[in-house]
Amino acid sequence: RLFCRKPRQVRQLTTAKAIVLPRPHGKSFAHRSELKQAKRIVVKLGSAVVTRGDECGLALGRLASIVEQVAMLQNQGREMMIVTSGAVAFGKQRLRHEILLSQSVRQALHSGQNQLKDMVIPVLEARACAAAGQSGLMALYEAMFTQYSICTAQILVTNLDFHDEQKRRNLNSTLHELLRMNIVPIINTNDAVVPPPVPNSDLQGVNVISIKDNDSLAARLAVEMKVDLLIALSDVQGLYDSPPGTDDAKLIDIFYPGDQQSITYGTKSRVGIGGMEAKVKAALWALQGGTSVIIANGTDPKVTGHVITDIVEGKKVGTFFSEVKPAGPTVEQQTEMARHAGRTLASLLPEQRGEIICCLAELLTEKKEEILNANRKDMELATTLGRLSQPLINRLSLSTAKLNSLAIGLRQLAVSSRDSVGRVLRRTRVANNLELEQITVPIGVLLVIFESRPDCLPQVSALAIASGNALLLKGGKEASNTNKILHQLTQEALSIHGVADAIQLVSTREEVEDLCRLDKMIDLIIPRGSSQLVREIQRAAKGIPVLGHSEGICHVYVDSDASIDKALDVVKDSKCDYPAACNAMETLLIHRDLLRTPVFDQIIDLLRTEQVKIHAGPRFASYLTFSPSEVKSLRTEYGDLECCIEVVDSMQEAVDHIHKYGSSHTDVIVTENEETAEQFLQQVDSACVFWNASSRFADGYRFGLGAEVGISTARIHARGPVGLEGLLTTKWVLRGEGHTVADFSEQGSMKYLHENIPVPQGSFN
Repeated sequence: RLFCRKPRQVRQLTTAKAIVLPRPHGKSFAHRSELKQAKRIVVKLGSAVVTRGDECGLALGRLASIVEQVAMLQNQGREMMIVTSGAVAFGKQRLRHEILLSQSVRQALHSGQNQLKDMVIPVLEARACAAAGQSGLMALYEAMFTQYSICTAQILVTNLDFHDEQKRRNLNSTLHELLRMNIVPIINTNDAVVPPPVPNSDLQGVNVISIKDNDSLAARLAVEMKVDLLIALSDVQGLYDSPPGTDDAKLIDIFYPGDQQSITYGTKSRVGIGGMEAKVKAALWALQGGTSVIIANGTDPKVTGHVITDIVEGKKVGTFFSEVKPAGPTVEQQTEMARHAGRTLASLLPEQRGEIICCLAELLTEKKEEILNANRKDMELATTLGRLSQPLINRLSLSTAKLNSLAIGLRQLAVSSRDSVGRVLRRTRVANNLELEQITVPIGVLLVIFESRPDCLPQVSALAIASGNALLLKGGKEASNTNKILHQLTQEALSIHGVADAIQLVSTREEVEDLCRLDKMIDLIIPRGSSQLVREIQRAAKGIPVLGHSEGICHVYVDSDASIDKALDVVKDSKCDYPAACNAMETLLIHRDLLRTPVFDQIIDLLRTEQVKIHAGPRFASYLTFSPSEVKSLRTEYGDLECCIEVVDSMQEAVDHIHKYGSSHTDVIVTENEETAEQFLQQVDSACVFWNASSRFADGYRFGLGAEVGISTARIHARGPVGLEGLLTTKWVLRGEGHTVADFSEQGSMKYLHENIPVPQGSFN
């Protein structure tokens, strides 16, 4: 049966048109990231997905969201097919209604009364339910897909349609013709006539698979039609290494042929005739035939609306079946390794952690030629490909001076960090022989995601070592060669005390969004990169705290009482020392009284000499006859030799401008008026506020922190340059002698004292 109400062009889903080209079949995708290339896709909907909880009728809302996703992918140019259950459930609903109606009429006629006795519904035979429900199920699909101007076609099959050569060729030809006409085939087993499944009759070799349920049907169809991707939706998240719901059950991200012994099958779903074991067998059979397979949850209301599109986009959803085993551990395994070794790292003596950091500092200078050679490879590749902007290329570059500066900072950190982990912050005598301590402890497992800047790796690694934290590092592929050698040196330093696994470099094809979902394994995410990267991570990491700033829109305000020499020095250094840095000046605010004065003229001449492109703010542009290009937004981070100039009437107006357009990063006032300066320092609500000093001082090394993981504009935990202290939290330790809360009740014998006990400087637990 072919259903087609209106031309497909009448209504298109609002989605970007993807160009998906057919690919040679015969080899499945090796990585999730390749699933975006899938042209021909089968979506298998299990009984638990399409059926309501009472097993009588369909889950219409869930089915509608699935249809919308299939329609979206179809309108992107892909070839979509659906293998669906649900005919039995739909038919059961209809037959129950008919039986109840019939019984109520008979009882009314026989009794002559309106009050009816309890009616008993007989057991309904599945084939009869399927016969009654199939047409209604198809009509429902037709109505739903028509909303997206997509035609559908119904195909019912049995085992004979695949085992009879002529029927198999006819089926193949029909499906290819439907796909050619942009029609979505809706396929189901003909449950009205299909015989009961024969035990152990399926999967008897490479070329044979019996159609005893929709799992085996989807697998057979996928191989027959040379499908790129089979998405099997069920009522579980995917495969687990033990029965789902048990305490130790872990979702298996990637499943490989031969791993069957590593999983334990639970019971089958509440409806349907298959089970997880049948799904795995069918998936492996399809994988062997060249089709990639993912088993995922199609019933979870949190993800049902985007589960199919997420899978096609390569996101980490469900269990991915792959024939290619990665050379190294998975990111989950890396996290476990890091956490285990991190606990050992935290238990080391402060001197031992200091030795590791000093060793890393020595390696940075000893192996500088190897590091710089690796960096040159990254620079050459970045320049050849032309994908990076000049500011990012500048951040990618390493030099002997940078490495020497890193080594100095690390040695400084090694000395200053010896009074960090385990430091006693507070001691209280709660009662007699009951003492309480608050001590510093590591946060746990940190995930640092950074772009372009390979010098970030040793900095962050040293801070993690000093604070006793485990660390996952995810660097940009543009710095892969440099990151690799720096990580090797870091692990070499860690190995002197047997904790090499405490710092892991994630080099697999993990998407940042997937890493941000590891909320049960990662305790804090620290992004280092563009404002876009930080915003994406903040959106994705719903269950993990994120420490960082989204933008570095730093201001320098030149007051009417400013010294010309100081103003020139501060403006030049803030903008020109390192324009790509997040603490570089992006907006220059000038008091109105300085316009058309030698001070203003010299500032403009300075910026022109340094080849800084000037964008005029609205008020500044209004004062000029011939002005530079007017700024598009006063909230812009240029990251290059560009800046905005705007005019303000007073210090208070400068403060208001900063609060409206700034990013709470670093803001500067240049003035000789101490009262004005103090008001500015007090009123500006930024992480760093300076008087007569360059914004470039906003840096952990320059603050004497030794190193930093970044600059935070958050309001809690840590703010400004985040060094060692920002990577520590606290715990409370209580020592008693069998004390109970009952001892302190009205009838108890003890009283609270809550006496503060002096804590000697350098006291450790």
